[in-house]
Amino acid sequence: MAPGTVVGPGRPFGSTGLVPSALGFGGAPIAGLYEPVSDDEAGGTVHRALELGLTYLDTAPHYGRGLSEERLGRALRDVRRESYLLSTKVGRLLRPVAAGETAPSEGFAESRPFRRVRDYSRAGIVGSLEESLGRLGLERVDVAFVHDPDDFEADVYATAFPALAELRARGLVGAVGVGMNQAEMLTRFVERLDLDVVLLAGRYSLLDQLALRTLLPACRAHGVSVIVGGALNGGLLADPRPGARYDYSAAPPALVDRAARIGDICNRHGVPLLAAALQFPLGHPAVSSVLVGARSAQEVSDNATAFTTPVPDAVWADLRTAGLIGDGIPVPVGRA
Repeated sequence: MAPGTVVGPGRPFGSTGLVPSALGFGGAPIAGLYEPVSDDEAGGTVHRALELGLTYLDTAPHYGRGLSEERLGRALRDVRRESYLLSTKVGRLLRPVAAGETAPSEGFAESRPFRRVRDYSRAGIVGSLEESLGRLGLERVDVAFVHDPDDFEADVYATAFPALAELRARGLVGAVGVGMNQAEMLTRFVERLDLDVVLLAGRYSLLDQLALRTLLPACRAHGVSVIVGGALNGGLLADPRPGARYDYSAAPPALVDRAARIGDICNRHGVPLLAAALQFPLGHPAVSSVLVGARSAQEVSDNATAFTTPVPDAVWADLRTAGLIGDGIPVPVGRA
C-alpha cells in the first residue's frame, strides 16, 4: 500500500531534512485510550491515515503498555519504510507484573500484564528504544522523544539527552527531542540542549496559547521545530458541550462556553470548529506538524477533511474582534 497525498507536507524538523505530514497521526487511541479498540480496527485506522497522507505517525511504550507500538508495527509491515516518518518515546520501560500485582491502566482500556517503570538513565533510554524497535519491527525510528520528564529534569541533562544524542549519532534515531504537556521546562531544554524538535501537548491551541510566551520564540531562536499535540484539548474543541474532556478531565464550564463561542463564529462562516482548531497551530512558523489521535478509520477521515477545509481569513478576524484570540497571536491566513 502506498500512502496518499490528501494531506500535504508540514515544515521540516529542524535541520534534519525530515519532513512530516502537516497533519500527523497520534497512536494513543488505537491502544484503547478510554475505550477498547480491536486489532482489526486499529490496523484499518493506520491504513486509512496513510491513504489520506498522514505519513507522520507517533506512538509510545506508555500507550496501552506497548499495544500501540505493536499494532503500528503490524500495520506498517508491508508499507515502504521511506514513505512515512515514525516517532516514539523513551523514559518508560515495560516490565512484567508480579503474581497478584495490579498495574494501573492510566486511562487505557486494556489489561496487559506489564507495569510502567520510569527510567531516564542511559541504560533505561537505550533499553527503551531497543524494546520499542522490537515491538515496532523496525531497525530505526525517525524521532525519539524523552517522554514526560516533569519530575526528572536533572536526569534529562545528565543521562537521557546524552544517551539520545549517542543514538542519533549511531543512526538509530534521525532526530531527538522532548515531549511534554508543559511549556516552561521544554523552553529550558530548548535553550540548553541540542534538540531537533519538541512535542508540546495541549499548550498551543485555540483555547491555550501559553507556549507563545517563551517556548515558541525560543524554538525559533534555536532552530528547533515544534509538533503540536492536543490541539483539540482532549476533545473540547471537537465537541464543545458540558461533560466534554479538557485535557484529561471534565472541562470547566467557562472553557466549554469559550469553545462554544469560537464554534459559533466558525459556524457563521460555514466552517467546522474542528477545521479551525486543527489548522490554528500551523499559523506559527515554528510549528512543523499538528498531531491528532484517532481510534477509527472514520475519525481519521473526519480529521483529514477538517484539516483540508478552507478557513476564510474572516474567521480569524472575527475571533479577534470577539476577544477570543489576541491581536498578537499568529493565525494561518490565506488557506481559503
